[in-house]
Amino acid sequence: MIQGARGRVLVTTFASNAARLKTLGHVAQDTGRQVCVAGRSLDRILRVSKSVGYLTDFRETIDFDEAMRLPPREVLIIATGGQGESRAALARIAFGQHKLSLDAGDLVVFSSKQIPGNEIAIGRIQNALATKGILMVTDRQAEVHVSGHPGRPELEAMYRWVRPEILLPVHGERRHMAEQARLGLTSGIPHAVVQSNGDLLRLAPNGPEIIGQETTGRLVLDGDVILPADGATMNERRKVALHGQISVAVALDGKGRVFGAPAIRTQGVPVEEDKAAFLEEASEEAAAAVAKGSPDEEALRERIRLAVRRTATRWTGKKPVVDVLLVRP
Repeated sequence: MIQGARGRVLVTTFASNAARLKTLGHVAQDTGRQVCVAGRSLDRILRVSKSVGYLTDFRETIDFDEAMRLPPREVLIIATGGQGESRAALARIAFGQHKLSLDAGDLVVFSSKQIPGNEIAIGRIQNALATKGILMVTDRQAEVHVSGHPGRPELEAMYRWVRPEILLPVHGERRHMAEQARLGLTSGIPHAVVQSNGDLLRLAPNGPEIIGQETTGRLVLDGDVILPADGATMNERRKVALHGQISVAVALDGKGRVFGAPAIRTQGVPVEEDKAAFLEEASEEAAAAVAKGSPDEEALRERIRLAVRRTATRWTGKKPVVDVLLVRP
């Protein structure tokens, strides 16, 4: 595949998979190509691997400028970003934001399978590459993926070599970690603890033991404020983005009766050409809700809110956020 490529070849890989880097180094040597590494994590892994006696025969890499000066058929680029990460090297190259660039006829090899959930991000990059006439190979076209995850025999061998007292699985879904803990116990490890995010674990003395729980979760920067990604503010923002928002103002006279027609304003509610008719019906429903029950202000506000939202749902299938303002003399 790479042997017959006439242009530049870029191979994406996880930086931490040093064995794959070793293979790509041999491929570059066998095909007469110079290696250029794009990604800080790749630079770090190469440096650390060499410092501990691994990848010592990995050929010297060239910088970005030299990679662009050399004839394309003499360059092999190893880059991060095969899972669609927006700031990784591959995305920046694909969207013209990197010192390295690819041209029509160049080849990009995705050396790892798509992780579920990354399909859209990877698709954006692949579409950008296809627009430039760049060829692509994934595990669907050729056998370019070899798992970097150890199987049971490799784990059992490592347990025999290391002989740990405690096993703490920390990667994968809960079922994966639970299965690894079972494997460790059957392999002779005295203790295995399956943790959840936020568990506070004491290893010693008298451990291992889960002794507490810390708050965890993603944070977002919203303007100048850092907020929980699943907190009330961001959940409200998502609801408004998905369903839209309606404001209802109802004027009441001294006896609690509707004074004039309720005023309604919408944002992001998909009524478009039928907006006038929708507003008229929603206003009528809001007025009718006033006389249907208790005059208690909170109960009245809730009846109006539900009446207007039901109207919007009938018209659009959406459940917008509805804010109600009561105006009294």
